[in-house]
Amino acid sequence: MGFRFRNSYFAIAVAFLLGAVPQAVKSQTMEERLQRGDAVVRSLNNGAPQPTLERMRQEFPFLATATQGYALGDVWSRPGLDNRTRQLAAVAVFAAMGEAAFMKIHAGYALNIGVSEGELKEIIYMVTVPAGFPRAIKASQALSELFAERRAASAKQP
Repeated sequence: MGFRFRNSYFAIAVAFLLGAVPQAVKSQTMEERLQRGDAVVRSLNNGAPQPTLERMRQEFPFLATATQGYALGDVWSRPGLDNRTRQLAAVAVFAAMGEAAFMKIHAGYALNIGVSEGELKEIIYMVTVPAGFPRAIKASQALSELFAERRAASAKQP
């Protein structure tokens, strides 16, 4: 009897929560989420769209929309952390995961918003502790490529 009693309360709680969710979702349309996501990207990428996201949009439109709407529009646009802190955290996490390509994108954003090369190097040094030297070395190579690309682009500008 006690099991049935607890299950009925659980069912009522779930029904109540499910009833509340659509109301919250209605307050944010997908278009609003996508607009916030686009604003996040442009604020980090010197006003330009993100090339990797735009390429993904061609072959995998659902994945691009989900990334822009959820990752950028919902999560990245949350209050509580400034862009500098978010970028340093993203660089550290992607480096620790061994995701050098994503780390490089976020390191570029970090540079765009005023993080120094020295600070990014310190993040990579920190990665050796939780993730090990191989991942830190892989991240350092991607970061060196990014620095070289940025320097070459600066040299070409009049």
